[in-house]
Amino acid sequence: MIRKVFIPRSSADAWARTLALIAVIAATLFLMWQSEERDTGNPEAEQLRGPSEPDSFVVDSHYRAFDEQGRLEIRLTSPRIEQFENDNRAELQAPIARVFSEQSPEPWIIEADEGSLLQARGLLHLNGNVLVTRTAPAGETTLATEALTLNDNDSTVYTDQPVTINEPYGTTRATGMKAWIDERILELNSQVEGRYETLR
Repeated sequence: MIRKVFIPRSSADAWARTLALIAVIAATLFLMWQSEERDTGNPEAEQLRGPSEPDSFVVDSHYRAFDEQGRLEIRLTSPRIEQFENDNRAELQAPIARVFSEQSPEPWIIEADEGSLLQARGLLHLNGNVLVTRTAPAGETTLATEALTLNDNDSTVYTDQPVTINEPYGTTRATGMKAWIDERILELNSQVEGRYETLR
C-alpha cells in the first residue's frame, strides 16, 4: 500500500532546510578540495597509499554557514571527514548538523553514524541511526531510520528502510519513504501504521 501525504508548510520548510544543508556541505567540501595543492605528478605516492585510503582528511571539523544578514544557518560537526578525489566523494564520521531558521528558536538536528557525500551526483547518503529532530512549542518531532538519501538534483529525500515518525500526539511507522521537497509530498511505501491520541 502506498500512502501519499501533503506535508504542512512548516514540515516543507524543514525539508527545504535539510536540502539546503546538503548544498552547504557539498559547497564546503568542494571548496576544501579546490583549495588544496595537489601533486598529480607522483603516481608512486598513490600506489603506496592504496585506493581505499583517503587523499586527505580533516579531524574534529566544525563548519558554519551564515545567511546574507550574517545569521547562523547551519552548524556541522564531524570527528573526521575523509576525501577521495578519484570519485569526488567525502566520507563523514558521526556527522551532526544543526539547521537554524528565523521561524524557530530551536535548530533542527540531523545526525547519523556516518555519511557519504557524492559531490558530482548531488547525493548525500546517511547511514546508521539516522535521526532528524525538531523541537517546537507543541513538543518534539523525530524521524528515525537506518538509512536516508538526500538528492540535491531532484529535491527528494528517500529510503527503503523502516521509518518511524514520532510527533507530540502520535507515531507513524512505514517501510520505505520518499519526500518531494518542492511539491511538499511525503510518500510512505508499505506497511504503514499509525497511532494517534485524540485531544480532549
